[in-house]
Amino acid sequence: MVDVVAQMGPSFLGSRLKRLGERMQASASAIIAQAGLPLQPGHMAIMAALRIGPKTVGQLAEAGGTSQPGVTRALAQLYKLGMVADEPSDDQRCRMVGLTPAGFATVQTIATDVWPRVGMAAEEILALLDGDFLRQLAIIEKALAQSSIAERAARAVPGALTLRAFDDTLAADFHDINAEWIEAMFSLEQVDRDILENPRERVIDPGGSILFVEASGFGIVGTCALQKAGPGAFELTKMGVRETARGLKVGEFLLEAMIAEAQDIGARKLFLLTNRKCAPAIHLYEKLGFVHDAGIMAEYGARYERCDVAMLYAGA
Repeated sequence: MVDVVAQMGPSFLGSRLKRLGERMQASASAIIAQAGLPLQPGHMAIMAALRIGPKTVGQLAEAGGTSQPGVTRALAQLYKLGMVADEPSDDQRCRMVGLTPAGFATVQTIATDVWPRVGMAAEEILALLDGDFLRQLAIIEKALAQSSIAERAARAVPGALTLRAFDDTLAADFHDINAEWIEAMFSLEQVDRDILENPRERVIDPGGSILFVEASGFGIVGTCALQKAGPGAFELTKMGVRETARGLKVGEFLLEAMIAEAQDIGARKLFLLTNRKCAPAIHLYEKLGFVHDAGIMAEYGARYERCDVAMLYAGA
């Protein structure tokens, strides 16, 4: 199945972070239970803040970066568990909350047996990344405090498409976008795997090109390759658009760019191989100047078992 949340890129950033948080909190819950504690991950920020000293509900909300109603609900649970109790306050308008002796004992267990284990596990994952993720996360949080997603969305102009040239960091996008549509309609052949798994060796190094389309708010949504097939001859191949980006006219934008790219690299013959099942794509090829060609079919058609349509670019 297609991971829609991942494919939607920045548009689903909140959903992806929520999913990530839920996965991590589920594991944290298991670790807390293993320590024999009756708490949940949602209690941890409150316990950490009260470990320093008594606080008001407002102070606890600020310390944890959460809402006061959320803190109030969590405190109600901690009261029932005997972890917290009201504390005397000079200001009668403010309710002070502090840890009970049982709460102090529990937070000591958390500090020695839970937080270090969770932290070490998280550090193991963070070590796989380039850059300081926690610093980057702090930048995101600060930016949201300055201007929310809703405020930024009101200023945004959606749908802008831009081209990006191939680099090795985009190799996975080249593979995944094409594997998605090929496997949905046909099956991956060995020639597909050779190109998709080795784009630099099979396309770029021999003198070909791969372009990508980036859609504002969506990330990389389409790709296509020009693979050298002989002196002055190039095959337009591995053109795909993510299902989640349909309707943005990515295909036409990409095909126009690939035709211009072929001209820039000196292609004297530009052809493509496809299957009649790809009717919308064939219509687009015809619209932009490709014609059906028996000679291309005879010369190159055997490359793919699924090929029953061959086209040559004759100009717009």
